[in-house]
Amino acid sequence: MKIFPAVDLSGGQAVRLYQGNYNQMTVYNRNPGEAAKLFKKSGAKYLHLVDLDGAKDGSDANFESIAQIAKQGGFYIEVGGGIRDENRIKKYLDLGVNRCILGTIAIKDFDFTAEMIKKYRDKIAIGVDARDGYIAINGWLEQSKMRGIEFCERLAEIGVSAIIYTDISRDGAEKGSNLDLYQDLIRISGPEFTASGGVSGLDELKKLRDMGVHAAIIGKALYTGKLNLREILQESGME
Repeated sequence: MKIFPAVDLSGGQAVRLYQGNYNQMTVYNRNPGEAAKLFKKSGAKYLHLVDLDGAKDGSDANFESIAQIAKQGGFYIEVGGGIRDENRIKKYLDLGVNRCILGTIAIKDFDFTAEMIKKYRDKIAIGVDARDGYIAINGWLEQSKMRGIEFCERLAEIGVSAIIYTDISRDGAEKGSNLDLYQDLIRISGPEFTASGGVSGLDELKKLRDMGVHAAIIGKALYTGKLNLREILQESGME
């Protein structure tokens, strides 16, 4: 199972939100590039970057921070937050980003999403962020009427190769991920699923790995020291 340490960006800083609440933001590193270097020193091969400002308003406010991290090299990088047109996809891929995550636009313009999947294939992942089973969009500030699992089934039908599913109620809370949810998701044939939201224990990661989850994103638990990245990466079956 692949491990993606998370660097969430707001105002050019590495931060974490509590359950997606922008009013409950903690700054962990004023230099996101330094946060990425620390993960690399611990042996990380993968990195999950989110432009929180872009997720909320569609801007590219943290583009330079993402560019600086991409220039470091040594990571497989996926980026999400505010990617709502093909130009933004091209800009990130030109930086050396390996995969772009479509979130809000996947709900609002499914035809565009299908076109991007067909054109860019595994360079596109879909971020499905749900609260109480229903997808939230625009930086989790707006609740849609689409159920997360049903949407994942629809994405599988158009050939989506990777889905990053976040249970918002668990995100930043260090209370563990929703294991029952991922057990249901992996029954959907086709996409590889990434678990996100609340991952906070090695035993939990082992359960996700053993049930067939492809990857896991870890954020706050690494910043607070609850989880040790080097120890996780030494565990058999995780990289």
